Amino acid sequence: MKKQKRLETPQHANPFEVLSEELVFTILDLLEGYPQAKKSFSLSCKWFHFVEGKHRRVLRPLRAEHLPAMAARYPYVSELDLSLCPRVADGSLSLVARAYQETLQRVDLSRSRFFTGNGLLSLAVSCRNLVELDLSNATELRDAAAAAVARAVNLRKLWLNRCKLITDMGIGCIAVGCRKLRLICLKWCVGVGDLGVDLVAIKCKELRTLDLSYLPITEKCLSSIFKLQHLEDLVLEGCFGIDDDSLKNDVFKQECKTLKKLDISGCQNISHTCLSKLTSISGCVERLILADGSPVTISLADSLNKLSMLQAIILDGCPVTSDGLRAIGNLCISLRELSLSKCLGVTDEALSFLVSKHKDLRKLDITCCRKITDVSIASIANSCISLTSLKMESCTLVSPEAFILIGQKCHYLEELDLTDNEIDDEGLKSISRCSRLSSLKVGICLNITDRGLVHVGMCCSKLKELDLYRSTGVTDLGISAIASGCPDLEMMNTSYCTSITDRALFSLSKCANLKTLEIRGCLLVTSIGLASIAMNCKQLVRLDIKKCYNIDDTGMIPLAHFSQNLRQINLSYSSVTDVGLLSLASISCLQSFTVLHLQGLAPGGLAAALLACGGLTKVKLHLSLRSLLPELLIRHVEARGCVFEWRDKVCQV
Repeated sequence: MKKQKRLETPQHANPFEVLSEELVFTILDLLEGYPQAKKSFSLSCKWFHFVEGKHRRVLRPLRAEHLPAMAARYPYVSELDLSLCPRVADGSLSLVARAYQETLQRVDLSRSRFFTGNGLLSLAVSCRNLVELDLSNATELRDAAAAAVARAVNLRKLWLNRCKLITDMGIGCIAVGCRKLRLICLKWCVGVGDLGVDLVAIKCKELRTLDLSYLPITEKCLSSIFKLQHLEDLVLEGCFGIDDDSLKNDVFKQECKTLKKLDISGCQNISHTCLSKLTSISGCVERLILADGSPVTISLADSLNKLSMLQAIILDGCPVTSDGLRAIGNLCISLRELSLSKCLGVTDEALSFLVSKHKDLRKLDITCCRKITDVSIASIANSCISLTSLKMESCTLVSPEAFILIGQKCHYLEELDLTDNEIDDEGLKSISRCSRLSSLKVGICLNITDRGLVHVGMCCSKLKELDLYRSTGVTDLGISAIASGCPDLEMMNTSYCTSITDRALFSLSKCANLKTLEIRGCLLVTSIGLASIAMNCKQLVRLDIKKCYNIDDTGMIPLAHFSQNLRQINLSYSSVTDVGLLSLASISCLQSFTVLHLQGLAPGGLAAALLACGGLTKVKLHLSLRSLLPELLIRHVEARGCVFEWRDKVCQV
């Protein structure tokens, strides 16, 4: 019997190098979603570092100047997100085009600036497998750039939000060149009218999603749109040129049987008569958005009778009548989502009837429905026991007792917004039975204390988001209970909870996944507590310490050292000086800071910080500093891609 041949390695060789590339790929696949673990793994030996470079398919650099090194290290990237890079010049796009000719499929330039049609032409011509391109907010692009995009003949998805200088001519080029498009978003492309949209609808016959929000279009292009055989999602939000008078019968001759989502929010000139015609040719619509539109009456509800597959109705901001809501309740459908946010006219009687008829509701939004009382809440709790999301901010006539019923009946809730309500500790105790809660907002709830939060901490272990804004009855004890029982917490807002001290921050520092922390106006918090957060919560992305007067430079130094993922910080009214602000320059991810009324900040120190923070995209400063900073400095920082916002706010003590 032959002896099995062993793998022999030199005495000082790395034993991990005997692992095959395929096996290391499998390990890296398992680490997807854990960036820190993947980074540690790749740095453990040269072999893993090399294989990880070949394995990576997605890149999200912070600055375009890193692209040459990244292109050399990661040769097989298919998705490139440049939205964090404030300045991306044509040279950078040409480099990307050369490096990833065969592999690149998706590029996101949605927050980048300074590139032109020449750079886009390099991408379009070289990267033949490019299928997704996001150019949102590229407000300087013109028709020549659109013509360059048209060379990307295999493009499937294209976003041009707020490309306001592109006209029908540019969109026409895209329509002719990119005939495989399945999604195109033209929101706020105010230079595009009926001609451009008509060309898109005629040439791009594979379209599934078409967003025409706030375009100056009329009924002239609608006939071509409704002839699209695969259209599923049509957004006409804010298209004020479409109204009852302009719509003619020939628009409605062609049925659009594939349409599943129709958004005509803000189209106040479309009445129930026109809506009835629209629904008659799109009977398969599942989601209908009518926000800020015509009043909800019996006639409008009757126009929905032909939508036998309707599952969601969004009526935010619409005036409603009781008869209209009752008519929606009588529709022969089973709604899964209903939004009545800021709808004037919602009453207990109408809402109770409606929810009693639609017991399969999963999402309900009754924000600012200020006339409803315990009667409505009882009907909701008893009828809609499968709710996963309930938003009822500022329903101020609802008594504390009503919230107990929500906890007793709605055990499947994952999202609950009770901001500015009369809920108390007994209500929180009952709601803690909703063990699936991931988001709980109880800001401006003046009746809750630590006693209620203790129950939430003990029972809602899946909580990721907690908003306690101005809930002044909360102290360190309640925060400690949340931190101990909710280890996956990602967002915490304790702004203006004036009893909070460093002890609360010591407790929150145990939440390693914390990404957003808002402690604005917590007067007792100091740099010691912030240092604890910095050292332990290394995923922190957003920090608001406005009016934390006891936080100074000694809190900034730990942030600069440990919080390398920090992108946004508000330092207004704190005790941070030039030294602290300048120390933040070592955070390569930092993109935005707000600095208003910092007494210890001198113009020279601010200038040094602006120069040192190379990745800034937005800076909010007091207007008085405008004349104290050199004009050449401001131009230099703007040329790197940063936008200054000058605020003329009076100092608030």
